Amino acid sequence: MAMGVHSHKRGRNRRRAPMAEINVTPLVDVMLVLLIIFMVTAPLMTAGVPVDLPDSRANALPQEEEPLNVSIAGDGVIYVGEDAVPQGELGTALATASEGAACNEREVVLRADKTLDYGRVMGVMGELNRLGCNSISLVTNSSSESL
Repeated sequence: MAMGVHSHKRGRNRRRAPMAEINVTPLVDVMLVLLIIFMVTAPLMTAGVPVDLPDSRANALPQEEEPLNVSIAGDGVIYVGEDAVPQGELGTALATASEGAACNEREVVLRADKTLDYGRVMGVMGELNRLGCNSISLVTNSSSESL
């Protein structure tokens, strides 16, 4: 038999059977790329309010449960989680965010923009203390520079 010549045994009217296999290799490749993208971007999505944090050489503290996030943006607006808090309603916003738990039972993480006045940050810390939040952590960027 030469190339391209069909034998008469097969017949001309015989149709090809449909292919019953699905090539899953491209699907697996796309899913692995999406998994890597989500693994890289997930840690970056923890802070919803953009704050320019100061640098520090301190080590991170271990945490047992999810803390309450309080942020002070560069324009002085206070956020609890990702929600802006109107002036004078920090206590109400903390009670709503803590879902009924007392403020002294949960850790509060304070993130403040480095361009803010020291008095503004201390004013918010004082208000948190007055509301019963005794465990307040300040968040900074890590830095290897010495003072």
